[in-house]
Amino acid sequence: MLSPEVIKKIKKIHFKSSRRVNTLMAGQYRSVFRGSGIEFEEVREYSPGDDVKSIDWKVSARLGRPYIKRYREERELVVNLLVDMSASGGFGTGDMLKREAAAETAAILAFNAVRNNDKVGAILFTDRIERHIPPQKGSAHVWRLIKEIFAFQPERTGTDIREALAFLGRVARKRSVAFLISDFQDDGYSREMRMLSRKHELIGVVLSDPGEFRLPEGGLLTLRDPETGEAQLIDASDAATRKAYEAARAEDYRRRLGALKAADVDAVELQTGDQAADALTRYFRYRERRRR
Repeated sequence: MLSPEVIKKIKKIHFKSSRRVNTLMAGQYRSVFRGSGIEFEEVREYSPGDDVKSIDWKVSARLGRPYIKRYREERELVVNLLVDMSASGGFGTGDMLKREAAAETAAILAFNAVRNNDKVGAILFTDRIERHIPPQKGSAHVWRLIKEIFAFQPERTGTDIREALAFLGRVARKRSVAFLISDFQDDGYSREMRMLSRKHELIGVVLSDPGEFRLPEGGLLTLRDPETGEAQLIDASDAATRKAYEAARAEDYRRRLGALKAADVDAVELQTGDQAADALTRYFRYRERRRR
């Protein structure tokens, strides 16, 4: 049973997300992801303006000029939401935790899918697969999906992005659009990400909180990793210590973004103080411009 407070929060996200989809994002989701290709149709010679990602390099090398692969659009799209439920999602220094930002992002994407008569499913993971919700259509399904994401209590605390990607590769038979919603506090997943993106349209939603990048004012502080439980005593009143901490956190964030770039996967950056709909709208517009 869910507490009245949790139900109130879920209803708020449900209402807010559905409204933002209807006002800000009408048509953008379809224009960005429709026509990106599901079933192979033909190879034809490259023309200026074509997406360079569609180039078939083997055929181009054999014929001595660039050719691209063309795909035939299916009537429906399948959207898979890979949502990181590890313990670091419980962090937040403002009005929203990272886990709540993930739930709101997933809700917006799910409403976009249902509005376009597409199927949407979710994979909730920590350092193992905690819950798989197979893709379905309909508003009732989206309500259940949002409720599962927001109220889910994981059994584990760690993060294993490779396992989540491998699981999607096993259960998703057809090409799908997959959003990996995580703070990406993990390593060694670039290879699996690159392999999966050859079959699926993979986008990373990189969650963060402003409080992760600076130390609170004070003297001696104990910093505890929520996923491993490791603790570190640090003097937050020392200027050199604060500067080194901030530099290390900024470099770690750049590393996480770099891992997605190395795998040729788009990244949507989202802080807990931001509006998820605004961040996704900016990304959809960027995708539209890139396709022209």
